[in-house]
Formats: sequence, C-alpha cells, structure tokens
Amino acid sequence: MELSYCTNVHPAEDLEGVLAQLDAYAGPARRAAGLERLGVGLWLPADLARRLVADSEGRGRLRAGLEANGLEVRTINAFPYAAFHAEVVKLDVYRPDWTDRRRADYTLDCAAVLAELLPPGGSGSISTLPLGWRTPWTADDDARATAALRRVSNGLRDLRARTGRTIRLAIEPEPGCVLDTVADVVRWLAPRLRATTSDAETDAAADRRADGIDPEHVGICLDTCHLAVSFAEPAATVRLVESAGIRVVKVQASAALHVEDPADPASREAVAAFVEQRYLHQTRELGSDGAVTPVDDLPEALADLPGDGPWRVHFHVPLHLAPTPPLLASTDVLREAVAAVRATAHGDEAHLDIETYTWSVLPGGVDDLVDGIAAELRWAVEELLTADEAAAVASARTPAALEEVAS
Repeated sequence: MELSYCTNVHPAEDLEGVLAQLDAYAGPARRAAGLERLGVGLWLPADLARRLVADSEGRGRLRAGLEANGLEVRTINAFPYAAFHAEVVKLDVYRPDWTDRRRADYTLDCAAVLAELLPPGGSGSISTLPLGWRTPWTADDDARATAALRRVSNGLRDLRARTGRTIRLAIEPEPGCVLDTVADVVRWLAPRLRATTSDAETDAAADRRADGIDPEHVGICLDTCHLAVSFAEPAATVRLVESAGIRVVKVQASAALHVEDPADPASREAVAAFVEQRYLHQTRELGSDGAVTPVDDLPEALADLPGDGPWRVHFHVPLHLAPTPPLLASTDVLREAVAAVRATAHGDEAHLDIETYTWSVLPGGVDDLVDGIAAELRWAVEELLTADEAAAVASARTPAALEEVAS
C-alpha cells in the first residue's frame, strides 16, 4: 500500500497557499518522520483545480514543489469542494452534491491534474462524497447523481485512453449522507455497474447495464473513522465489498472517538470537550440488541441519546494519541480494516491516506503541527505497513537496507 497524509488539514485555497504548505508542513513532516519519500493526498479547492487544468506553468510549479520536498501524489481528496476551513463548515461540506454539474466538473478537473502529477507507473485515486446529505433526496436526485457518476466514469476511461494513466473514483460513505454506510454504497452501486463478461445475467439485463458505471474506474473509499461510527465489523464489511465486484480504491486512515459508558458523568464531561462549531460530529449509539441509533451532531447526542450503550463519534482523532481516559479511539477498527483490504485481490493497490483534519479544533489545540503529522506517519509505518512497505519509504532506502529488512 502507498502511504500518504491528506493536506485538507491545511487551509490553502490557491496555488501559492498549496506550495507554501508543502514547504512548511509536508516536507518538514517527511524529514521528521524519517522517510525518504512521502505521499501527500492533495486537497485542491474547485477553483484551483479548474485553473490548474488550463495552466501548464502552474502544474509545473506544483510538480517542482512536490519534488523539492521529496513528495509524491497518488490520491486527491475531492470531498470538500471549497472553504473547508471556514469558521462554520457543517453541512456545507456536502455542497454541491452529485445532482449538481459542478461536482462532476470538479472531479474530472482533479483527475486531469492528478494524471500529470502521478509518479511513473502509478495509478491514482480521488475520494468523493456519497452522493449528498440525505435530506432532501428524491428519485429525480438519484437519477441525476447516477448520470453524473456515469459521466465521470466515462471521463476516467477516456483519460486513461489519452494518457495511459488510470485514475479511480472512490465513493466515501459518511454517517448522515444518502449513502451512510459501506453497505449502503454496495447496495446502491452494484446494480448500476457496467455489465461485464463475468456477470451472470440475461442478455437483456446486460444490455440495460451496458452504459453503466465502470467498476474499473469507480469503487469505494473506506474511511475507517466512518466505518467505526457505523459499528460495522471491518473484515465482514470488506468481504461484502469484494463479493459485489467492487474495489476498495482508497483507505482513509482515521480513528473515531469511542465512549464506552456515555451514562457515566466523567465520560460525558470528557466527550463534551470535543463539541466545536466548525465540523459536523455525527454520533451513533449501539444498543444491546445491535440496533444503532443515529444523531447528526455531538451536542444532539449529549442532549438526546439515552446512553444505554457505547457511542462512536465522528471526530478524527490523531492516530498515535490515545484520548484521555475514559475516552478511547477506534484504532483497532483501522488496523483490522487495513488488514482486510490488504487480503483482497487488489488490496496492495489501495492508497492509504491519513486523514486527520481536526488538529485545529482538538481540545487544547496542538503545539506543533509538523511534529504531530510526523508522529502519525511514524505510527502508520509501524502499525499499518508491511516490512517491505516500511522499508520502501524509510530514509535508508538502499539495496542493502532492503535486503536486510527482507531477511
């Protein structure tokens, strides 16, 4: 798996800002983590992505900025469209949704830029929102979103024909959205996939799907914080995806808050410290019967959920930092999910992108963001990568060092 960290943690809306963040954070974090090369999961706001498509000089500057810092790009986070660090984001992060032409335009712009930034022989991935927020959502909305994803699928096939570069779109389920869970994505996407020669269908059914979404170019982004919040079992979830003929294109390495006993006053006080106004923190309570009760934000959970079972909170906590007890983090879900994806047919091709975008809203803040990112990277290398993968990114990436690791 190719390891990267997502740059949506940094509030840059133009090329100068992106270049500055590579110099100020990504390059120093790579060096502090002791890595020879580091992947970055770029976040390009829509206006910047559109400008870069037409600006070969700008793309050259971006490529040079990456190279100067020992960085590679294999994945882009195209979930937030713009203004991801506004004072209040909340539901705005889901706009425009997949019913709006701007969403497909933005995605194809990101693909065109990524095709020029990929290292030789590399494939790329782009993560995106799961259609949109669940309300309002109509049958007409669903049809428009289907057509838009088909358009992007066809565009990615055309891009590969023109450039030889394979870029895959990864639909990222998120609590509260039209496609809330991985199972929701599978149920929605599988019947819309382009028919293949291996499909056990009648000719008429295959004909109806002949212009469907191409499974070679559209799959799933498995955000392990979102997976944990849904209380789904990681290995079974990945098996469900693979059995449907869908590829896990990208894993967003992230951890949720876990509150084992939300009825405990100390636990409620601890989790209440994570209430903040910028991002949505969807919360789920697991009942003794296995039922999951949802609410859309942490203040609502504190006010309305009974606390009869454990909570999981959509708050991306740093991977290497255990929350202050009695709170826990869902890093075990992350480990299990990565292992399950690795065991699939295309698991070693999945991109592993650390997505802790919440440093600026952590209770108590953070002393040094470079140190924090570097510590997460070191944790990921130790906990998530194989020995060969770890050796491939280590500073001592020499033939002798690789032979020593292999032995």
